[in-house]
Amino acid sequence: MSVALVTGASSGIGAAIAIAFAEAGWDVMAAGRNEGRLEEVADVSERIVTWTGNLVGSDDCDELLADTIDEFGALDCLVNNAGIYIRGSVADTSDDDWRETIATNLDVPFYLSRAALPHLLKAEGSIVNIASDWGLKGGERAASYCASKGGLVLLTRAMARDHARDGLRVNAVCPGDVDTPMLTADAKAEGIDVDEYLEECSESVPNGRIAEPEEVAALTLFLASDAATHITGAAIPIDGGGSA
Repeated sequence: MSVALVTGASSGIGAAIAIAFAEAGWDVMAAGRNEGRLEEVADVSERIVTWTGNLVGSDDCDELLADTIDEFGALDCLVNNAGIYIRGSVADTSDDDWRETIATNLDVPFYLSRAALPHLLKAEGSIVNIASDWGLKGGERAASYCASKGGLVLLTRAMARDHARDGLRVNAVCPGDVDTPMLTADAKAEGIDVDEYLEECSESVPNGRIAEPEEVAALTLFLASDAATHITGAAIPIDGGGSA
């Protein structure tokens, strides 16, 4: 039996990851803030157990990790997926928006990784951080988001080097635009018709379309699997060639 903890699992990429792991025979702790949507994810498989709450500080992360161990007795893979996206250049970004973005996208993966480390080292498991192609290159009017995801990529690489000889693998998945509620929310925030926005996003991708959450989930599952035992410290774009 293998056990995965997936954050931000109530919708979009996180929900797809939780379901993909469960369908591959993993037991999954699916964590998120929306209890109703989490229950919909859990309805897909009896292997999925839900945890509802806000991950803000290290105490919250310690609690989630402890509850996961209490439920399953072990942990083989941590998927740090929870994230937020607030538009704004440096000039447009408030202190609160900056702090909330960094706290959610970078602090929480750090806290959870630290809490999970003893269990993952025992299991010789893995961490998969869901970063962004904007963690590899700059993006317009997304200063706090780019900074947080860039930090997550380098946290990934630092942990990979620190623990490679311990048998722990740490990798990052870096999606471009994905057909998720986050992309829809961005369109609405910009006052753009959602269908038109998605079409514009697709046209900007070299292969002519945006990703589906299930494609990101498949890459995440591969990186957690025995087929990827020699892959660590990687930050892999899944963006249709956008970062080529």
